[in-house]
Amino acid sequence: MISVTIQTADFDTSAEIDSATKDNLGIGAVATFIGKVRGEVDGRPLQSMTLEHYPGMTETELTTIAKAAYERFQLSTVRIVHRVGELTPGNNIVLVIATAPHRQDAFDGCAFLMDYLKTRAPFWKKEVTKDGKGQWVDARQSDDVARDRWDEPQQR
Repeated sequence: MISVTIQTADFDTSAEIDSATKDNLGIGAVATFIGKVRGEVDGRPLQSMTLEHYPGMTETELTTIAKAAYERFQLSTVRIVHRVGELTPGNNIVLVIATAPHRQDAFDGCAFLMDYLKTRAPFWKKEVTKDGKGQWVDARQSDDVARDRWDEPQQR
């Protein structure tokens, strides 16, 4: 099962995990990642972060990423919930759930999903610090390096 949702509202992690695992006795592992808004950026207190996206295109790209992980790691479930809009420090941003018969596939699937979400998902992020200064966040080379590790031949 692959499921992708973009929303402004917060998510209920327990309910999402229950939904992703319900009635599937073949699942032996559940790996999750929850991304949260940090309280500072570059040593300055953060007031808010706004995430924008292009509806339709974003869901399509997230589904493509989810399908790639699902097939590569033989996952039972991929669930992505990503928030958009204005968020404040401590708020949840993203939830990724990867389930599989075995733990390594769940772990790897979850890591793969996040590495690709950080670099391929069409989101635009603006951070506003407590001093009222806002700036759009550029892509980070370290995120590209993390994603590129998945291009190396699999060793299983």
